[in-house]
Amino acid sequence: MNDAKTLLVRGGMLVDPASGMHAVGDLAVAGERIHAVGAAAAGFAAERVIDAHGCLVIPGLIDLCARLGEPGGEAAGLLDSELAAAGAGGVTRVVCPPDTDPVLDEPSLVEMLRWRARRIKRSRVYPLGALTVGLQGERLAEMASLVKASCIGLSQAGVPVTDTQLLLRAMQYASTFGYKVWLPVLDPHLGRGVAASGPYAQRLGLPGVPVVAETVALHTILELVRATGCAVHLCRLSSAAGVELLRRAKAEGLPVSADVSMHNLLLTDLDIGWFDARMRLDPPLRRPSDRDALMQALLDGTIDALVSDHTPVGSDDKVLPFGEAAPGASGLELLLPAVLEFARRAELPLARALACVTTRAAAAARMETPRLEAGAAAELIVVDPQACWRPTPQMLRSRAKHTPLGDTELRGRVRATIIDGRVIHDEPAARLAQTPA
Repeated sequence: MNDAKTLLVRGGMLVDPASGMHAVGDLAVAGERIHAVGAAAAGFAAERVIDAHGCLVIPGLIDLCARLGEPGGEAAGLLDSELAAAGAGGVTRVVCPPDTDPVLDEPSLVEMLRWRARRIKRSRVYPLGALTVGLQGERLAEMASLVKASCIGLSQAGVPVTDTQLLLRAMQYASTFGYKVWLPVLDPHLGRGVAASGPYAQRLGLPGVPVVAETVALHTILELVRATGCAVHLCRLSSAAGVELLRRAKAEGLPVSADVSMHNLLLTDLDIGWFDARMRLDPPLRRPSDRDALMQALLDGTIDALVSDHTPVGSDDKVLPFGEAAPGASGLELLLPAVLEFARRAELPLARALACVTTRAAAAARMETPRLEAGAAAELIVVDPQACWRPTPQMLRSRAKHTPLGDTELRGRVRATIIDGRVIHDEPAARLAQTPA
């Protein structure tokens, strides 16, 4: 890390989704703030200069779903590795679901997580508090206390509330105090499979998760939103039918936002191949028509944000037959290449594509928007857009080395990550050039 009080990022392509800026120039940092954009003021003396010629200079990325391990116990080592992965991926703000061990259902656990994250001095962590005690769905957690302890919302992570009466009461309470509730879109009785229902899962003999497992849950949640006025964030949509329900809800003016996992945006059920357990994910990879609908929804703003859905899974739990493997994958270091690939496939201007991990993600999470402008917090990344690499275990800083994109050549790698004027990640140019076989 580098704690220089003044910093100059020289000659990069400055891309700011908030303002639409897309121009070559310098960016000067003094203390924790951006001092000047375009050209440093006369007399500005930089203690450190980062040569960004040929690179992009963009606001830090916001990941609305990344699991970081336990808030206590042996968390320090795991939290350190996962936040190092966030920095390496250019993710400066990490929203952490409450399905930690123990669950974030008490203010003391939230405060412990935030304290550990501050000590590590890497990416910022924004916890979500548990909506129900232990995520068991039997009684509500102390929502007001969790929000007071700096939770940005209340969530069930990937665990649906099966008691609709309890969910109604939770949303009524949250609506009264203006809290936002983050909910998975899965009916637990219909979603007990391991792959998306369809011809491919049938051929492999894998128990399927039908699309109605998503749409039944969505119908229920949206009806409760209508009844309570509660603001809800819908987590990890995966189907074309789900997208259509969301589109209608937004047209109706319901206070809902949504995200999609980068895996569901880039891959399909056909990528499972011959029982590749790296593709064992929740929600499952669906058909190409669903993937295309998700991409269109992210393109037109129906879906607000793209997330890594980073879920560290150990080798013992992953190197198993497909149906027995634990769902999840490493993703924090791959979110930026996923955004660049989204821009390429959708033929989007870069600033517009980046909005789904900056401005639109910030709005969905009710955060301040990251900006490249004088006076704004110095929270930015320097990216080599032409660097090609494969996310092999040797290249990943996360303790979780399993990713569905492990055999894919990715384009775009973070050269430097800066938060509050501190360089928390600095990638040597020689390493950027590596493309492991």
